[in-house]
Amino acid sequence: QVQLVESGGGLVQPGGSLRLSCTSTGSTLDRYAIGWFRQAPGKEREGVSCISSLEDIIAYADSVKGRFTISRDNAKNTVYLQMNSLKPGDTAVYYCAAGVMVGPTAALKGYGMDYWGKGTLVTVSS
Repeated sequence: QVQLVESGGGLVQPGGSLRLSCTSTGSTLDRYAIGWFRQAPGKEREGVSCISSLEDIIAYADSVKGRFTISRDNAKNTVYLQMNSLKPGDTAVYYCAAGVMVGPTAALKGYGMDYWGKGTLVTVSS
């Protein structure tokens, strides 16, 4: 059983950085594709980034390209989302999900993601 836990959220000023972490208290994550998603109040869930188990597929939403970087450290059983140059529009609850990589476009829509964490809140405000 995969039980995902996100951490690293918080309040940051515009232009600042945060690093989110996603780990599992159950099975190891190395066999799973991982996706990061976010949902702002009153908005639909948005796929932010995804990475395959072998790291041969990495994708980002256009809204975060060049600012966010996804990576994984299998030795630490953790997937990271480094977020730089944060904007108020990045404010949302961020979720990680684990599953099968069905393709980057589909993965960013949540397809293939079977396990979801409870989220961590990121607030970008001065």
